[in-house]
Amino acid sequence: MNKRIISISILLITVAIGFWQKEELLHLIKEGGMLSIFVSMLFVAICVFFPVIPFTVLGGVIGAVFGTAHGLLISLTGAMAGTMGFFFICRYGFRDFAQRKIQKYPKVKEYEELLERNSFMVILLCRLIPVIPAPVFNSVCGLSKVKWYTFFCASVIGKIPNIFVLSYAGASFQDHKLFSLSLYGIYVLIIFFISLTIVYRSSRNKRITK
Repeated sequence: MNKRIISISILLITVAIGFWQKEELLHLIKEGGMLSIFVSMLFVAICVFFPVIPFTVLGGVIGAVFGTAHGLLISLTGAMAGTMGFFFICRYGFRDFAQRKIQKYPKVKEYEELLERNSFMVILLCRLIPVIPAPVFNSVCGLSKVKWYTFFCASVIGKIPNIFVLSYAGASFQDHKLFSLSLYGIYVLIIFFISLTIVYRSSRNKRITK
């Protein structure tokens, strides 16, 4: 019970900071300098828990302020800090409670077992092609028996392409606005069509096996 109370308190405090201080945090990020690096990481981590502003915007702003390479490193560090925080809160705050509920739904249990058998590839694919919303996926992984280091490594690799494109687009936005918007638009379209193909093939396979 104590773990659950602490976990809920951390979640509420994180969301509250992001919701009520988002303008101040964005202002500090745009100022640049050493302080803004830590603020950027903090804000990205907060947005993992609750997207007070779209990460598309935040990642682009960080890329515009710090450049592609530094923007990638800052956003990735913040994203992984928030992701691992989310993972551990779910694992140690709600795991026992969730496992009791999952036992009532055999179908959910099947997906959990699939994740545990092929954890690295499943996590990597879900990061590269985000069919499942990130907070939901982080929760599922945290509540499963997936090793934390497997989750960490697959998540880092899977997050890099999206953050790189955002950082590069943000860094180029001032001088090449149309190019930056087109670049991210093309990336989103590619991910959309890949996701659509996966969903279509999955539903088709289910129909064939019935």
